[in-house]
Amino acid sequence: MTTIGRRGAITLLGSSMALALPTKAGAGSQQAVDFLHGVASGDPGRDGAVLWTRATVGEDASDVPLEWFVADSPDGRVRRSGRAVARAASDHTVKVEVDRLGAGRDYWFWFSDASGRKSPVGRFRTLPVGKVDQLVLGVASCQLYSGGLFNAYADLAGRPQLDAVVHLGDYIYEYGADGYGAEIARKLNRLPDPPHEIVTLSDYRRRHAQVKADPDMQAAHARAAFICVWDDHEVANDSWIGGAENHESTLEGDWAARKAAAMQAYFEWMPIRDSRRKLGREAIFRSFEFGELMTLAMVETRLLARSQQVAPKGEAPDPALFAAAVTERARPDREMLGAEQQAWLENVLAASIRAGKPWQLIGNQVVMARVAGPDPAKMDDGGRFATMLAKVPVTWRARLDQSIASYRAGLPFNLDAWDGYPAARERLYASFRRTGARPIVLSGDSHAAWSNDLYDDAGTLVAAEFGATAITSPSYGSLLPGLGRVLADANREVVFCDQDAKGYTLLTITPSAVVAEHVAISTIFQKPFERRIAASHRVVRDHRTPLSVVA
Repeated sequence: MTTIGRRGAITLLGSSMALALPTKAGAGSQQAVDFLHGVASGDPGRDGAVLWTRATVGEDASDVPLEWFVADSPDGRVRRSGRAVARAASDHTVKVEVDRLGAGRDYWFWFSDASGRKSPVGRFRTLPVGKVDQLVLGVASCQLYSGGLFNAYADLAGRPQLDAVVHLGDYIYEYGADGYGAEIARKLNRLPDPPHEIVTLSDYRRRHAQVKADPDMQAAHARAAFICVWDDHEVANDSWIGGAENHESTLEGDWAARKAAAMQAYFEWMPIRDSRRKLGREAIFRSFEFGELMTLAMVETRLLARSQQVAPKGEAPDPALFAAAVTERARPDREMLGAEQQAWLENVLAASIRAGKPWQLIGNQVVMARVAGPDPAKMDDGGRFATMLAKVPVTWRARLDQSIASYRAGLPFNLDAWDGYPAARERLYASFRRTGARPIVLSGDSHAAWSNDLYDDAGTLVAAEFGATAITSPSYGSLLPGLGRVLADANREVVFCDQDAKGYTLLTITPSAVVAEHVAISTIFQKPFERRIAASHRVVRDHRTPLSVVA
């Protein structure tokens, strides 16, 4: 068990902020520049990565010339350098796609303004080629700024080996100061900026800026390259191709305009390559090759093709609509990935199998396992769950009773997850079978940690799934402590579920096995904090054996 305080977390940003390394001042504007949002890297390749920063200047400032530097150690020789412009039209953010570096190596990078003032120093690792003995990946999601401190990122940044971080979405949340997490936000002085629900480009930029200003967030970005996709809250809750649960056109304007503003801010503020596909900016699906060991495919399940949810996340339909909801959920034309993306994914998996790579991972936003909601009448637990329900505050009882009634009618625990799209899930599982892959699915969104065995309709084991819990966002465990154990007991596919703890998942990948450690942080309300391993599970390379617990 490790204890980490704020001082140690900030130190992870690098005492190298004051390095006296050689720079060459750029020409142009002499306006004072700060780098208050740190640096970040992302989308690593075998010879480089995307490097990011923001030049903090006055509101009416013009474009800002910067220089960038990549070195082979914090105080070592500069290997690559160049000039870039933090443009006013891009909120003074800048992204540089660096190449011509060595494969499978750590590099350090920073930016400098025209006067020689340096940014913090960041670190990334290029993708390996050839034989790879071990990889370590962090998996994170769901970081409500107003919901608590980013202690999980301070812990992740302190990892001795971290090849990359896979971020599965909900990097920001759209809610205002009187919404989600308001009481905690006031206690911790983490009220969202701007204080209203975000709708415009300026709004989304300010919310990204607030998250990037957090020192623990900066520490994690400075530690390793992030491989990111968005989920729903980067635009609005429970988004789909034609709208969102949390978007009201009569009050908040055109959905397409809001979505475009949110995507613009996302591409400005995140270390990710812009989509160049004909399908548009929504098509951020892409893949990464980690030498001979692994392929990582990142998919998009929100804005590109998803059909509308049968009911919002965490809510059951009106009881009078249960039968209609069951029928709607089962429709064969309901989509998650869309035909183009699924064909792309199948090709990526097939190529990885042909290349002899032992592991194929899929970075996906929402839980894929079949998860039936708990029904006290069918549980042989000595009445423990019914006792738990009896302790729920009265204000929640009607909603919980309706949810339990929906489970009895045949609806799953979460209609916003793949369980709301069973036909699309079977099409995906058919792709797995055709390619001969048994992938490992990574999932976010649920604010819970999961280890799942995934079976198709015929009962064949087709994949494993690891879901990362939230960095800070609240979960059902706050209302029903121990719910995760109830779900695991009631569902064949759920090997482990923790609805209570906050943290992240750490994957250690070798040619023979993948081990997932669900890291739990003791508190998100103060520092210092402690780390523990809530559970650890292993996938072995035989494509037949279910998940096993690591002692």
